[in-house]
Amino acid sequence: MTLEPHNVLITGASQGLGRALAFELGRQGARVVGVARGRQSLDATIRDLKASGIDAWGVVDDVGRDGAATAIAAQAAALAGPVDLLIHCASSLGLTPLRPLLDIDESSFADVVRTNLTGPFALTKAIAGPMALRRRGTIVFISSDAAIEAYPTWGAYSATKAAADHLSRVWSAEVGSSGVRVLSIDPGEMDTQMHAAAMPDADPSTLRRPEQVASRVVRLLDRTDNDTVRLVA
Repeated sequence: MTLEPHNVLITGASQGLGRALAFELGRQGARVVGVARGRQSLDATIRDLKASGIDAWGVVDDVGRDGAATAIAAQAAALAGPVDLLIHCASSLGLTPLRPLLDIDESSFADVVRTNLTGPFALTKAIAGPMALRRRGTIVFISSDAAIEAYPTWGAYSATKAAADHLSRVWSAEVGSSGVRVLSIDPGEMDTQMHAAAMPDADPSTLRRPEQVASRVVRLLDRTDNDTVRLVA
């Protein structure tokens, strides 16, 4: 991917794929603003990025919080400049161990919706407008095969990921002509804390490392205009 310098905003940047993408993009010349809820883990990630020679800043916030989108967008612009690439990595499974929909209360379901759907919608809205005015930019929603497969006990996560997939397609249809590309990418199963929380009996040695997936995602960004892409092993 050609990163001129490129200003990148990544939610969920303190761990898993978000952290791996911060390093992969940073090594290619991007200036990285990472967002996460936990200050300690985010600060550690930003320190490691800077130690690797990457221009990086951290914003401690919860993308699902009311008003977070405006605050995050403003801080990112103030720290690094106009955002050229927004990647929605922040995600929530909801209650764990995972349980059937009949055992999920409305408040817990709504929490997942805020993190996985309405929060990313609001942040996309805050970032896509300035991108459209500059007539360039890319927005990426990180998806899952749970968006298309009906797995028992994955209801809240699945429903929000399916909705986010379609939301990305609508965004693409509406702002694509202005030079803003909107994609949804399913990275496949990875050895992450989220995967361990969802499937504690899974063998980590059978899963791809986030760093491996991050390099594939970045290569993919350079060559695809598809609305929805699902990576396979």
